[in-house]
Amino acid sequence: MPPANRSASHAGPPPESLLPAFRTAEVDVREDGRIVYYGQPQTDARRLERQVWPLFRERGYEVRFDTVTRSEADPITGVEIGEQHRALVAEPRRIGVDGIPWTNIVMLFATILTTLYAGTIWYYQPIDGPLDLLAGWPFAVAVLGVLAVHELGHYALSRYHGVEASLPYFIPVPSFIGTFGAVISMRGRIPDREALFDIGVSGPLAGLVATVCVATVGLHLDPVQVPASVLESEGSIQLALGYPPLLEFMAWATGGQLTYEDPGLVANPVVFGAWVGLFVTFLNLIPVGQLDGGHVVRSLLGERAETVGSFVPAALFGLAAYLAVFADVSYNAPVLWGFWGLISLFLAYVGPVTPIFDEPLDPKRKALGILTLLLGALCFTPVPIELVGA
Repeated sequence: MPPANRSASHAGPPPESLLPAFRTAEVDVREDGRIVYYGQPQTDARRLERQVWPLFRERGYEVRFDTVTRSEADPITGVEIGEQHRALVAEPRRIGVDGIPWTNIVMLFATILTTLYAGTIWYYQPIDGPLDLLAGWPFAVAVLGVLAVHELGHYALSRYHGVEASLPYFIPVPSFIGTFGAVISMRGRIPDREALFDIGVSGPLAGLVATVCVATVGLHLDPVQVPASVLESEGSIQLALGYPPLLEFMAWATGGQLTYEDPGLVANPVVFGAWVGLFVTFLNLIPVGQLDGGHVVRSLLGERAETVGSFVPAALFGLAAYLAVFADVSYNAPVLWGFWGLISLFLAYVGPVTPIFDEPLDPKRKALGILTLLLGALCFTPVPIELVGA
């Protein structure tokens, strides 16, 4: 722990302004910019937070009520002894980006490479050198574009509501998709349900708009011809995509094609990029924990959202069991939903984000939240990927 400077002035609220919620005994100003107010709360932790949080926020700090270990010298032996004290810990808010985000840049560059590699697979292009990866650029642009718009939607609304958030972290994976998606990290507290709703819903809606654009373009691009060597190879495995209702509707509305009678023709990989966008949207809108869907449901239902979240793991495990026992499908789908059942079980245990102020949403946001969840349901398909044969 950085050394304390108990006599230094600070930019935090004066101790007397915290009354009657918190009675301050001493203030420590630390070298890392934190301010620790030692003392005793005069009310419960939830009410304390609501009363003091605005005072710290207007001065540029995030605050939490915590138990802090403080090292003090024994007056007789001089030995340092760690004692626990109750305190308000204030940390400077940093809404913008400090310096060059090298981690974000490196992960983005790696994900560009892995999605280019995945694109060459879908275009059936041989890779004899680094420049051959450029053959997969339409697929890479489609996938990364959808993911970037989704995460930047979250980022923009986080900035709008003054919540500290990181730039997107793209996750590279050398697979036939090329990525596990992208995430942003929200470090600041959520002021109220409106902010939680806006931040949660902005990503899926922005991503859906981008996905519709990608799908419209992809459905009007020429299909890809599967090489005869691949069709005739005994070791070839055919991956059949399960198209969600929203993508099928877009194909119908635009006059595009998702499937072809000729087994040697497959939809342009840009369409698969749109499929990835819809699949990611559905997963994010699962109404549990701190997923986007969990944010939306917590904003709509308040504390009752935890009840909804508790049913999600059972539903996913039930779907996995049904597909494994009763459906004539390969192991992919049951394993996939079983895996997400485990993830949702952990997310339900952690619970949703609790905003500082918990007043209900206005009717317009409630309607938009319901519409967003319905759109998420239209992105669902029980068997996303099927191994047709070997």
